[in-house]
Amino acid sequence: MVDWNLAVATATRLVRPGPEVSREEARAVVAELRRHARTSEQHVRDFTRMMAALPDGGASVPDTPVLVVDRAGWIKANVAGFRELLGPLLGKMQERRGAAPGGAVLGAVGGKVTGVELGMLLSFLASRVLGQYETFAPAGLDLPGSAATGGRLLLVAPNIVHVERELEVNPHDFRLWVCLHEETHRTQFTAVPWLRAHLEGEIQTFLGATEMDPSTVLERLREAVQSFAGARPEAERGDEGRSLVELVQTPEQREVLGRLTAVMSLLEGHADFVMDGVGPEVVPSVAEIREKFQQRRASGAGRLDAALRKILGLDAKLRQYRDGERFVRAVVGQVGMDGFNRVWTSPNTLPTKTEIAKPADWVARVHGRGSEGSEGR
Repeated sequence: MVDWNLAVATATRLVRPGPEVSREEARAVVAELRRHARTSEQHVRDFTRMMAALPDGGASVPDTPVLVVDRAGWIKANVAGFRELLGPLLGKMQERRGAAPGGAVLGAVGGKVTGVELGMLLSFLASRVLGQYETFAPAGLDLPGSAATGGRLLLVAPNIVHVERELEVNPHDFRLWVCLHEETHRTQFTAVPWLRAHLEGEIQTFLGATEMDPSTVLERLREAVQSFAGARPEAERGDEGRSLVELVQTPEQREVLGRLTAVMSLLEGHADFVMDGVGPEVVPSVAEIREKFQQRRASGAGRLDAALRKILGLDAKLRQYRDGERFVRAVVGQVGMDGFNRVWTSPNTLPTKTEIAKPADWVARVHGRGSEGSEGR
């Protein structure tokens, strides 16, 4: 169904080259990012009061690896993650296609087409991601630290250097600021043992609701493209605020997506809140960095970039940072950090999509308190 090797080859061939750096400078950047990742652990634990959980109920520091990679390394890691996560769905689709006349030939051709398409998408993303906690990393990946399971932290060195130069900020401060954000994600998953399985379950439910009939998928895709192209009158559309990805979803998928959006808003907003909360103590130029970075997020990199963001739903990703950070700030303002940390108790204490926009409702539900005064703090 997907030629994964072709996806890696395509993305690696198409991805833009990183900024020019000398070999000595590259070594220094990698070493500094590793140092900042280590020091960020303590800063994040102290601020969030979250510790990695042990099987016996105790706590420890995170033991998942930190990998500083280039753009090709990020591509390889993410293809491996996609392959792991999409395996059940693609296996089911492969069985269905194999039973049809000519299914084997169609599968071979379709797999190459899909591999190229996935490679093109990853080549676009690979030059933009500063770092990520790779939650669904499989064991045995051909990267340092590949024997570990349960996730790993990736820092994309050329992209960090590119952005710090573009923003003209202090590079040492910026690198630590990025590490604080990404370390928060690692802390979230290592301190909350059920979170990974919960997310994976929601994603598998989402994928399981995928329309298996190719003609149905193509028809929904055609309608989505028409809505973006303006083929239908404005009065009949009503889809201007939704991405192409959202428009080809089934009603069941949209329900699951609402829950996933709430969780991702929480995770991203919490990371932004932590990086800004820790920042003034350890990142002298944090105010300048935040202001310039927010401007960069809002402006995009041109009309093509903006169009791709819309089609892929990346605008929703940017809203997650903003809305999630507001939720965390409002809740901490009313019930404190320990009160906020009740969000990690179980899937039932995660905020809903509505509660992300109305944090007072979450406080009332989880803490049984009145909601006066919690908004806007």
